[in-house]
Amino acid sequence: MSNYQHLTFSVDNSIGHLTLNRPNKKNAINDALCLEIEQVFINMPKDVSVILFSGNGPEFCSGLDLSEHTAREPFEVVVHSRMWHRVFSHISNSGIPIVAALHGAVIGGGLELAICAHVRVSDETTFYRLPEGRHGIFVGGGASVRVAQTIGHGRMTEMMLTGRTLNAADGERLGLAHYVVPKGTAMEKAQELAETIATNSRLSNWAMASGLARINNMASDDGLFTESLLTGITQTSGEVKERIDAFLNRKKSS
Repeated sequence: MSNYQHLTFSVDNSIGHLTLNRPNKKNAINDALCLEIEQVFINMPKDVSVILFSGNGPEFCSGLDLSEHTAREPFEVVVHSRMWHRVFSHISNSGIPIVAALHGAVIGGGLELAICAHVRVSDETTFYRLPEGRHGIFVGGGASVRVAQTIGHGRMTEMMLTGRTLNAADGERLGLAHYVVPKGTAMEKAQELAETIATNSRLSNWAMASGLARINNMASDDGLFTESLLTGITQTSGEVKERIDAFLNRKKSS
């Protein structure tokens, strides 16, 4: 297990386990935690095929650590926000599928963090909120793009204006989570999904985890061209032939 102050990271059978570890702060995000997340991805072992992402304690992540919030000049705020963007992009764009196990609070920056995961499992205790508007500020960790793309800008505008809380069922309905499971079982379900994803071709996992979001941001013709490139890269690997042959032989013998 790697030595970090605000999180833990270990690898078991090619699955990386990344856990926010500030339970006394409800896993609130400060700069040190952000930079540790970045270091995990910079130093990612080559044998990691999937990452299981979770939070230690009763909450996944309660958002920005306001106790460490400092007054900044406008340009300093811009630079700080861009640091969050850089760090969170490691999660969404590393090419490694990320499965998040959510429970309790997924608020503000915690939602911006969680939405970077490619597969999200919540348990029944999970709740979501974007309180920035009520604090007199604006989101700065990517929600205006990633959350708005997930639930629509109208829904996000309403969440920010009112500060409303969405429960686990609301979150699944709107796409903030892909699964809702009984209390205390999000990690179990996330582990099951991570193990399934780990059996995929690494190349196709890379294409899905890094390609689809980029295609979504492209003009249609550019997206279709990129799709063809990814198809060419993935379908011509030796592993694909082995997998298809195995599938066809299994069908013949059944």
